[in-house]
Amino acid sequence: MAYELEKQVAVAAVRQAAQLCEAVRQTLVPEAIEKNDKSPVTVADFGAQALICRALAEAFPQDAVVGEEDANDLRQPEMATPLATVTTQVQRHVPTATPDDVLAWIDHGNGTVSSRYWTLDPIDGTKGFLRGDQYAIALALVEDGDLKVGVLGCPYLSFDGGEQGLIFVAVRGEGAVMMPLAGGDPQPLQVVQDPQSERFRFVESVESGHGDQRQQSAMAQAVGIQSPSMRMDSQAKYAAVAAGQAALYLRLPSPKTPNYREKIWDHAAGTLVVQEAGGCVTDMHGKPLDFGKAARFEDNRGVVVSNGMIHTDVLAALAAK
Repeated sequence: MAYELEKQVAVAAVRQAAQLCEAVRQTLVPEAIEKNDKSPVTVADFGAQALICRALAEAFPQDAVVGEEDANDLRQPEMATPLATVTTQVQRHVPTATPDDVLAWIDHGNGTVSSRYWTLDPIDGTKGFLRGDQYAIALALVEDGDLKVGVLGCPYLSFDGGEQGLIFVAVRGEGAVMMPLAGGDPQPLQVVQDPQSERFRFVESVESGHGDQRQQSAMAQAVGIQSPSMRMDSQAKYAAVAAGQAALYLRLPSPKTPNYREKIWDHAAGTLVVQEAGGCVTDMHGKPLDFGKAARFEDNRGVVVSNGMIHTDVLAALAAK
């Protein structure tokens, strides 16, 4: 099977990173370290990136990794304590790891978009993580601009009262599956297809600044979705669509930041999982998301994720607004 090794390495690395993240959440006060852009980043972000980049560097040394974090902040003298804490967490999985190893592994994620690369968000939805809510560890392989492998680890996610902690895995052309993070049999994923289903609803960000919630609600109603939205952080929203828990996820440009361009690592893994579950992902103008150029979608605005059946109607409603 194509990309079998890539899938196995990615799943194992994401599972390991999820264990680290949950250990941090349960044993440490995950105080946010202020990055230069003021977004919260924690010991868990750095530890998760270190573990995943280490695994990718060992298995696929020629592959670039385009990740969210870098180790510059951790190298500052005043960051000695957080660095030591990150190292301790990594050592639970790699006992021989040194602080220098950890810094080097994190910086392995400073690669650039190329003909074959991985893109990684070690904790997508850091604010959700900090408040004890949804977050995702998101890893994807891109070849010649096309998504080939996507893995989403969602340690806090459960559906229909089932086991908490799920991992979503997709390989181009092979479908998408969901498994318990703790281990178990994979279940095939299929988007919701019944417009009368209670799951025929839409999902959007908790953070109002992440999109235009007024317009998103209007677009959902325009295609016949009457239920209130589900609100959750991170690419767990993609997982909800792929698993048939919602029919639509919209991320439309916020009026406050109309020129904002989305980052590839916030969408890559989720996009493939939804596509392989039978759904559709484009920008708000119907163009495919371009993973072949840069770390941000320079030529795409907004993101529309659907069960596929309603996609054309959503785009038409957006065009007519």
